[in-house]
Amino acid sequence: MAFKRLGVNVDHVATIRQARGTRYPDPIFAALLAERMGAHQITIHLREDRRHIQERDLLLLKQVVQTKLNLEMAVAEEVVVIACRVAPDRATLVPEKREELTTEGGLDVVAHLPRVKEVIERLHRAGVAVSLFVEPSREQIDASVEAGADAVELHTGAYANASSELLRIALLAHLEDAARYANRRGLEVAAGHGLDLQNVGPVAAIPEVEELNIGHSIIARAIIHGMEKAVEEMLAAI
Repeated sequence: MAFKRLGVNVDHVATIRQARGTRYPDPIFAALLAERMGAHQITIHLREDRRHIQERDLLLLKQVVQTKLNLEMAVAEEVVVIACRVAPDRATLVPEKREELTTEGGLDVVAHLPRVKEVIERLHRAGVAVSLFVEPSREQIDASVEAGADAVELHTGAYANASSELLRIALLAHLEDAARYANRRGLEVAAGHGLDLQNVGPVAAIPEVEELNIGHSIIARAIIHGMEKAVEEMLAAI
C-alpha cells in the first residue's frame, strides 16, 4: 500500500472549550501532540458562527504547526478574506449551514462554479493550495477541475454510515471509481468524514487516496485514551 498522510482535525477540542467558555482544552496543544505522534497535517474548520475554532486559534496554529495547516472553510466572504490574509498551507472549501451539527454532504461545485472559481483564484494569489470537499461524483470532479482546484476530498459519510455491509461495499466501489477518475483528471485525492478505526482501512487501501482527514473519532478516543494513543492507533489503521 502506498504511503498515506493523516490529517487530524482538532475542531472538537475547541467544541469542549467553547461549551463552558473557558481557555481549555486548547486545540493548539492538541495539534502539537498530534504532530508529535506523527500526524502529517492539522485540519481546522473556521465556521461563520465560530461554534468551535476561533480566529485566534487559526492565527496561533499558523505560527506553530510544523507539518501542514489545512483550513476548512465556506465560500463566505468574511472567511475568504481571513484565509487570504492568514494563508494556511491549504484551504478546503466545504458547504456550511448554521443548523447542521457537522458538515452534511459535499460542496455542490456544479451549482456554484463561478463563486468557487473566484474564491480559488483569490486563494491561489495568496499562495494557498485549494481542495474541494465533494461527493464522489464524476460531475463534481469535472467541475472541480474547471474551477481550478488542486485537489478534492471525497466525502465518505455515506460509506461510513451505510446501513448494511452490502451497501457499504457498493459505496466503497463508488469511492474507488471517483478516486481513480479524479487522479486521471490530475487532482490530488483525499478522503474524509465519519471515518474511524473500524471503517478507515478499506478507504485507506484505495491507491489514489493520498490523505485522510479525521477528527471526531480521534478526539472521541483521545478523551478516554489520550491524544497520543488515539493518533497512534489511527496511523496504524491507515
